[in-house]
Amino acid sequence: MAPWRFPVLPVALVWGWVLASSSPTTVAPPRDLQITDPGLLGSLDVEWKPPPHVQTFNECTVKYKFEYRNSGDRDWKVIFTRKLKFRVGFDLSRTAEVRLQTLLKGWCTDDVEVQSDWIYATFQVPPQGKLESEVQNFHCIYHDWEYLKCSWQPGLLTPHGVHYGLYYWYEGLDHAVQCDHYIQDRGVNVGCVLRNLSQAEYQDLNICVNGSAAATLLRPLYTTLRLHNLAKPSAPKQLVVSMSAAEELLVAWSPPGGRMPPHCLEYEVQVAEDVGEATAAWAFVSTQMETALTISRANQSHVSCVRVRGRTNIFCADQGFWSEWTQDCFSGMEHKVNRVSSTSFIKPVWVQVLMAAKASAGVQHWRGDAALVTPSASSSTAIPTALHLQCS
Repeated sequence: MAPWRFPVLPVALVWGWVLASSSPTTVAPPRDLQITDPGLLGSLDVEWKPPPHVQTFNECTVKYKFEYRNSGDRDWKVIFTRKLKFRVGFDLSRTAEVRLQTLLKGWCTDDVEVQSDWIYATFQVPPQGKLESEVQNFHCIYHDWEYLKCSWQPGLLTPHGVHYGLYYWYEGLDHAVQCDHYIQDRGVNVGCVLRNLSQAEYQDLNICVNGSAAATLLRPLYTTLRLHNLAKPSAPKQLVVSMSAAEELLVAWSPPGGRMPPHCLEYEVQVAEDVGEATAAWAFVSTQMETALTISRANQSHVSCVRVRGRTNIFCADQGFWSEWTQDCFSGMEHKVNRVSSTSFIKPVWVQVLMAAKASAGVQHWRGDAALVTPSASSSTAIPTALHLQCS
């Protein structure tokens, strides 16, 4: 059976509010402003023609001020250009709005910029299905910068036998592509895993989740993602906890590996300490880019747990997801051995026993010296390359 494809409205065209002027110090606006949908899930083509008699301004520079937004947005995005065509991204669940004016400056205007009146155009995908039929709770996570996992829940008005499809496009693809590795629940597609998206990093990734059912129209969901803002690394690896001669806690770990750039990671360290008979509680220690930390302990306290997690830092993303902690909390028991304070760690799995520390290093490792290692995210079987299916 051929895959279901959703319709694409080819062209929407509106222009107006044009006030031409015969004054030599004025300029007419551009003509024939139109918006065309090439079927790229929100990347629309906007083009226009120069104002009439533009060749008479050969002693001046003719430019255009192009502004666009979705209905409901307060601010316009602005582009100054001498081109006559642009491809820009919109949220197709709302009306696309553009406006354009001519800018003239040079000898013919005494080097004063002259602006034309605005012309306007809008574009809207014809509404399909009731709003309650759109999928719910759509969200995505970019795991280790290696694969994108998106999931959703069926809409409130979901008929029996519904079939959902996810389509995506980014700059570099010839056309929209359908997901070829779906996650199912009771035979219904409720998620998708996408790999090989390195070319889509730091640019818009347009996504549409649509559904089909017998004799029922379902509302499609459109969204635009930025992968670097959805990144979730694996937990840091090879966590080593030791104690200095001054009874300071020394914590070190390694980045999680994978495609996640190490310079893009920051870390959070937490410690649980018991003071007297008080119950151990988590205490925030530090958020940092380094992979080692020295922690001073409170008087009469012993550490019952240390854990570390990471996420993408502000130099590589606007936001991101914290990884899992390096481990479940391990228990500790402080005692005296040859007048040296030490701690035995009890951890059933992922414990690597280390050799005794060198005395010349000035560091006394704790007895049972544990390097607590959390395995990287479990690998999954390879997913076939996405099929090139036209989204139209």
